[in-house]
Amino acid sequence: MFYLLYGLLCFCAMERARLTRGQEDDGKRYICRAVAISGDPSCPVTLLPDLSVGGQEEELRNTVMQLRETISQQKETISKQLGTINELTTKLSLCASATNDRKYGKGGSWGKDKQNTMGDVPRDPNDSIENLGKTMQGLKDRLENLEQQQMRANVSGVSFPSELRDLLQRRLGELEKQLLKKVSSLEEEKSVLSNATAAYRMKTESALNALVERISELEKGGDFKSPEQFKLCLPQRTNYLYGRITKTLPEMYAFTICMWIRSSSSPGIGTPFSYGVPGQANEIVLIEWGNNPIELLINDKVAQLPLEVRDGKWHHICICWTTRDGQWEAYQDGERLGAGDNLAAWHPIKPGGVIILGQEQDVVGGRFDAGQAFVGELSQVNIWDRILKPTEIQSMANCSSYIPGNVISWLASNVEVFGRGASKRPLEICRERVPNA
Repeated sequence: MFYLLYGLLCFCAMERARLTRGQEDDGKRYICRAVAISGDPSCPVTLLPDLSVGGQEEELRNTVMQLRETISQQKETISKQLGTINELTTKLSLCASATNDRKYGKGGSWGKDKQNTMGDVPRDPNDSIENLGKTMQGLKDRLENLEQQQMRANVSGVSFPSELRDLLQRRLGELEKQLLKKVSSLEEEKSVLSNATAAYRMKTESALNALVERISELEKGGDFKSPEQFKLCLPQRTNYLYGRITKTLPEMYAFTICMWIRSSSSPGIGTPFSYGVPGQANEIVLIEWGNNPIELLINDKVAQLPLEVRDGKWHHICICWTTRDGQWEAYQDGERLGAGDNLAAWHPIKPGGVIILGQEQDVVGGRFDAGQAFVGELSQVNIWDRILKPTEIQSMANCSSYIPGNVISWLASNVEVFGRGASKRPLEICRERVPNA
């Protein structure tokens, strides 16, 4: 019985399908469903709601047009940004190529007749740095424009591809790093050129002074009577007149420094002697500045010396020091005028430094201060690595004998002169230098 009813239902459905195929489409859709035995055998049909085909097509068409417009805008944005990247890459390549040409001697010398563009690297370091700064500013401006385009795109609903944005950020970051590296290299090159220029100027001045000194000696009738019979003349208080002893000091646990000195400078004679080592520019300094007495500095420790030499006359002075308890003695014209202790006790004098006559060193061998410069004349600056006996000091002061230093001896070949106006001249005979002669 069940199979019979099932067959009747299927027959009814097939007959209905055949009839509907012969009818025109009226926009309606029909469905069939199973009906219970006790239900209505007429196969009722439930109509589907109207789908409004025309409205949906219009909506789909608008969506497609918006998508096409979005894709077109993104293509245009990508094209512009790729052009920007290519342009920046080309300029950076030209910049690197010009740098390599200059490095291997193909760029010629610095000149002002070259056009300063990204395709032709400026020959002057200042112009290079200035133009690179402008280029970096241009890159930053372009990056800001890209970010503004991104903001406008976000406001308009157009999504900016994150991959492209990350790529641009990376490329611009790399370009900025390369430009900063180039600016740094140009700064180093400028510093090297400046140092080379300063060294060349000093060398030229030294050569000119040597020539002037030689001419003066020839005009006066020849060389010094003996290698130690000369004096260093520093007539002005500047930061570029000084003498430099070509030799250095070994490690010492005691020393004696003696010299002939003449000055009438006021206030203070300045710095007749300074010895600086790496890490300590004031390893040994003899200085008088302002209205203070002459001071002895050892490793930046200070002792005031009872010496008076500002009367415009020659005076023979000696300074003795030992690391044991930091004991020191001060002699003037053969007489011991003062002594003390606890001056840099147990500190050995470090080796390998620079000896400057006439200037106080703020860094080893340089950075002089004109206010601390010595004005006057120096001669027979000798250094021993021991404490001299009082009789030895007195014999040199009264012209009974001359004892050259066993560490530094006063020789014309050991003293270099720097600065126009500084010179080495013949020294008066010893008897004329003695104050009470």
